Amino acid sequence: MSLQAHIGELHAKHKALEAELAEAMNHPASTDAEIAALKRKKLRLKDEITRLEHQHAA
Repeated sequence: MSLQAHIGELHAKHKALEAELAEAMNHPASTDAEIAALKRKKLRLKDEITRLEHQHAA
């Protein structure tokens, strides 16, 4: 898989996590711990995307 394809896949996962997080935040049964875990996962993906994009640009 090319680096650009991998970055695209990570963007898709990030967007899916965004939707999952929005749904969890609107659902009263979601716990703060679940929401925090989703936010951390989303942030890790964003950090990896940023790192790979900088690596690709160099």
